Amino acid sequence: MEALRGHTDAVFRVDANAGWTLEEALQKIPALKALGVEFVEQPLAKDNWEGMKTLYKESVLPLIADESCVREEDVDKCNDHFHGINIKLTKCSGITPARRMIAKARSYGMKVMVGSMNESTVGSAAIAHLLPELDYVDMDGPLLLKEDLATGIAFDHGKVTVPRGPGLGIKYTGLYERE
Repeated sequence: MEALRGHTDAVFRVDANAGWTLEEALQKIPALKALGVEFVEQPLAKDNWEGMKTLYKESVLPLIADESCVREEDVDKCNDHFHGINIKLTKCSGITPARRMIAKARSYGMKVMVGSMNESTVGSAAIAHLLPELDYVDMDGPLLLKEDLATGIAFDHGKVTVPRGPGLGIKYTGLYERE
């Protein structure tokens, strides 16, 4: 992080992917704040609720749940353990449950992010429909694919252009034609 910060003032967000112990998180998070990191995503194991409760009280950076918040009922568990949640449409079963998760998180005063993994343009276009309701977004799934099955979302040096038009605004490329 120090080397990267020496080259850019870009926004950095750290996803620990549930890989830290409580002690590691308590040590690393203040150092990350000093380097201008915006938040830390899923610092502890998804079921380490006791550790997250402690970290939530001590952290100088916002903590965003990921693996700890998959289904709608998980939002209640994350309250008072995380400052926000990261919703994955492919994990929570789509836009409708995601909207309910957003409403529940907001009722607790939590921040909301929608993230992606390896979604195609189709999945990223679905995420785009939620943009007005989000604090943070990660919809770069198509950039991780060797081949995409649709077009529509465009990426240009960190800017995302969402197509206008009905539905998701995407066009199927025919990449996976059946014979």
